[in-house]
Amino acid sequence: MRLDTYLSFDGTCREAFTFYAELLGGRVAAMMPFAGSPMCDSVGADERDRIMHGCIVIDGHLLMGTDATEQHPYAGMTGAHVIASVQTPAEAERVFAALADRGTIVMPLQETFWAQRYGMTVDRFGVQWMVNCPSADFPSPV
Repeated sequence: MRLDTYLSFDGTCREAFTFYAELLGGRVAAMMPFAGSPMCDSVGADERDRIMHGCIVIDGHLLMGTDATEQHPYAGMTGAHVIASVQTPAEAERVFAALADRGTIVMPLQETFWAQRYGMTVDRFGVQWMVNCPSADFPSPV
């Protein structure tokens, strides 16, 4: 079994996934707008450029998403975080700074008893992130 993540956006899926792919070293595998799809007629004319399904591949993991529509309004993202597990404090600082830019820092990136660096932020797209660089005493299970 494999668990992947599916996110909802309020019209910013394309921008967010382009940013995430570049920041996290992934590749955009799909960026399908409603226009030209069988779902085209189910959305308003002003929503056809929104993303029906987006997918980026990051180190073998999938981050997928969609844009909300009038039929399925955006409710925000709460109750879950995407975790970026990195290998070095420098990588943690780079990733955290980029995700926090124009977002909201929930917990500043810092050393903890389990990590060389750990922090929480909500990025400018409304996605809640945890950035974790584990310590030798609490290595990542993967």
